[in-house]
Amino acid sequence: MKTSVFLGTLTAAGLAAGIASAATLDDVKARGELNCGVNTGLVGFAAPDANGNWSGFDVAVCKAVAAAVLGDGSKVKYVPTTGQTRFTALASGEVDMLARNSTWTFSRDTDLKLDFIGVNYYDGQGFMVRKDLGVSSAKELDGASICIQTGTTTELNLADYFKANNMSYQPIAIDSNAEGEQQYIAGACDAYTTDASGLAATRAAFADPDNHIILPEIISKEPLGPAVRHGDSEWGDIVRWTLNALIAAEEYGVTSANIEELSKGTQNPEINRLLGVEGDLGKMIGLDNDWGKRAILAGGNYGEIFAATIGESTPIGLARGLNAQWTQGGLLYAPPFR
Repeated sequence: MKTSVFLGTLTAAGLAAGIASAATLDDVKARGELNCGVNTGLVGFAAPDANGNWSGFDVAVCKAVAAAVLGDGSKVKYVPTTGQTRFTALASGEVDMLARNSTWTFSRDTDLKLDFIGVNYYDGQGFMVRKDLGVSSAKELDGASICIQTGTTTELNLADYFKANNMSYQPIAIDSNAEGEQQYIAGACDAYTTDASGLAATRAAFADPDNHIILPEIISKEPLGPAVRHGDSEWGDIVRWTLNALIAAEEYGVTSANIEELSKGTQNPEINRLLGVEGDLGKMIGLDNDWGKRAILAGGNYGEIFAATIGESTPIGLARGLNAQWTQGGLLYAPPFR
């Protein structure tokens, strides 16, 4: 899910980012609602139900920011964006932030004038095939037709991988994950490639998920995370430290079940500062001192959110892996709250 920076329209939009980036915090407060750019629909990450209520791993970040800033995690307007429209929507000011399984890259950070405020899911590009194709490795896909979203760096990764392995393939262009799922199920392509987490989410929605396998090869690094416009450091700090609050809460054992009790004060100064019991961290980012507590209460800590939306007990079935806390052999590591 990784749009290429070689699209001129997006580059132009990125250059205009500074125009729309000033005082986002003031805009959100005045509006009384956070405009959050999300996926058009990826089960487990961001998808609406029949009543239009959004939920998912990325949606939880939107809710946490809204709770921190506005005091209510429900005060969010979810703006569906495609791989090709998401960065334009952010740069133009249509959305205040993106929480849309987007990969942090050099060119997006610099040329598109985006600020990625952290990583909420460490991922990599993979392949999904039907079991009856008889393939157990991506290196057996020589000559295969592969569904791939247009205008994405997934295309570049795919081309590089097949060239390096002296293989050929037939690309089947698609515009969205929904179209990719439809084309793949219809047999228009032998394989579907995107982020491995996206493949797991897509497969979970199939009527016969057991008849499809995700091949073992991961061919790229895809650090996925929320993004804001370049040039508004105060807003960037708020979104960044909201995500860090969710991560730190899990590390320190702060959960939706015990947060009220811990908010009375603990022997751990880090927890006290996180929950606003000690210090004035909120004032440093233009909020009150309960912002972190509200962010955590919106959906739980990082681990609670992961387990409820995409974890092993959900249809998505993702293990923590690289997304475990650094104390558990993963890459999650929140800077100190002090």
